[in-house]
Amino acid sequence: MAAAQGLSGMLSLRLTEQFIHDHGHKPGSSEVRSWNRSLPALMSVLMEAGLGDVTVLLEYGLPLTSKRADAVLAGVHPRTGEPSYVVVELKQWSQAAPEDGEPLLCRVDAYKHPVLNPIEQVRGYCDYLVSFNGALAAHPHRIAGAAYLHNATEFGITGLCEVGESERGRLFSEERRGAFIGFLQERLAPVNGAAAADELLAGKVAPSKQLMAVAAQEVREREQFVLLDEQRVAFETVMRAVRRAAQADRKEVVVVKGGPGTGKSVIALSLLGELYRQGRTAMHATGSQSFTKTMRKVAGARKREVQELFKYFNSFTSAERNALDVIVCDEAHRMRKTSANRYTPAAQRSDKPQVEELIDAARVPVFLLDEHQVVRPGEMGTVDRIQEVAASKNLPCTVIPLDSQFRCGGSDAYLDWVLRLLGLLGEGPRPWEPDGKMELLVADSPEEMEALLDSKRAQGYGARMSAGFCWKWSKETSPGKPLPADVVIGDWARPWNVYGDRGVAGAPPSALWATDPAGFGQVGCVYTAQGFEYDWSGVIIGPDLVWRDEGWVVDRTKSKDPAFKRSTPDEEVKLLIRNTYKVLLTRGMVGTVIYSTDARTREKLRELVAEKQAVAAS
Repeated sequence: MAAAQGLSGMLSLRLTEQFIHDHGHKPGSSEVRSWNRSLPALMSVLMEAGLGDVTVLLEYGLPLTSKRADAVLAGVHPRTGEPSYVVVELKQWSQAAPEDGEPLLCRVDAYKHPVLNPIEQVRGYCDYLVSFNGALAAHPHRIAGAAYLHNATEFGITGLCEVGESERGRLFSEERRGAFIGFLQERLAPVNGAAAADELLAGKVAPSKQLMAVAAQEVREREQFVLLDEQRVAFETVMRAVRRAAQADRKEVVVVKGGPGTGKSVIALSLLGELYRQGRTAMHATGSQSFTKTMRKVAGARKREVQELFKYFNSFTSAERNALDVIVCDEAHRMRKTSANRYTPAAQRSDKPQVEELIDAARVPVFLLDEHQVVRPGEMGTVDRIQEVAASKNLPCTVIPLDSQFRCGGSDAYLDWVLRLLGLLGEGPRPWEPDGKMELLVADSPEEMEALLDSKRAQGYGARMSAGFCWKWSKETSPGKPLPADVVIGDWARPWNVYGDRGVAGAPPSALWATDPAGFGQVGCVYTAQGFEYDWSGVIIGPDLVWRDEGWVVDRTKSKDPAFKRSTPDEEVKLLIRNTYKVLLTRGMVGTVIYSTDARTREKLRELVAEKQAVAAS
């Protein structure tokens, strides 16, 4: 055991170094403590099982997400001779109990809120790997999963098994150490596992299941996505609230908050699909025309009733109180102060806050939001505001944070780099260190940027160009004429995406720019890009944001965004413009190409992005 602890100390140092490289910051003290305490326990079991030659992949990153499995054991199956893998989730808990009436969740003294049952957690990791790793897609029988609670007694965790065990989800306490050893020996032979590990690591990552492309199946079947960890907690928390509302005639508010790509819309679709299957009265609402219209087109392509599930936030001004079982408010950071606008008839105008209308509309209102994606004046969607309104109505309000992200290839380091670049986090920009998950390139011209994106499209990737709102946007196109080329940079000129609901000259309507392949060739803005994702993203930083010696300078006079009024304070405009570029820079799943119209800003970007990452080198 002493030898295992010594080896664990060295591994902990190596893991810390790798963590800093991958994520751009040091791991938390609790994570390091977990490595120091849990790794000796796992290695001791492997040595006792005679499996010292099995390859252990520690902190194994799940594809296209920042989620990590504690360990994946790679080896050879003792009977079949095929590659064999065991995902192991390590917990230091001494005891845990299933949540009352909901064994998928459990209560642990160290946590304020319920967490996912570790049996279900490891089962989710196995299912996710089968869905996304080519080495397992055709061989799902090769993977198994176990949670090892090495500090727990059998009495302390026995209730967790109410969730049901399976090949991909087993539970072992320290008292059942012998059973855990037997479980591993049945699946792993005492031979070298390097070849099996190499096959898993080389397994082709399945293309990302684009949200819109599977919406129809998701709404009707719900099995298109695998929800992991806190995503699953959010889903189960809402479903439990729905059951309680039906049984006890009560209301409950749920808030799910997370940054870009944390899976908020996947949770929304999963909820809608399950509620729809159960015959519950539920609706999906957003403040985004693009998102809502795309959902209606794709998810409701063959069923009119499915289209009717997708509404706008201002659709509930005259809704009967508690008429719905659930309202799922996606992109809730875009809620407005009130639903009234210049088109609202005088008789229907009201000063009632939009968040209050939405809470009143359903027994279980659910809000999914990212407070840092507020990009225009008047957007009011914050956790504090929702909690304030819920409290005024004496309603319980549960807030669930989502930490892991699935956009940008699951690269925490890239998101951290973007936030630091724009001065939204930390002490300023820092050089980009490639992490193998996300590609970052700087272009010297818009022609170069577009050519690179076009080459990626030729390889089968999706790609879009977007820009800050620094050029006028022609609202009308003469019949038979092409879209006006409003975005002009030197000799290069391209149109904005279509303004309005009708396609023009082969270009899709505004709401479908991000999802229709014909959207390439037009330049999108934050209002058409927000809420969507594509493989490769080309971002034009306009003259409204330039780098000077002292840092970023925002020039509001260069912005053509009609949302900015003279009365909008300078400080608010500065934040909203930087938030705009944060949104645009976090749309890509595989890579981002940045071009600035300002020479000094391009020079700064080239300084931050290593020469080996330059477009010419690609």
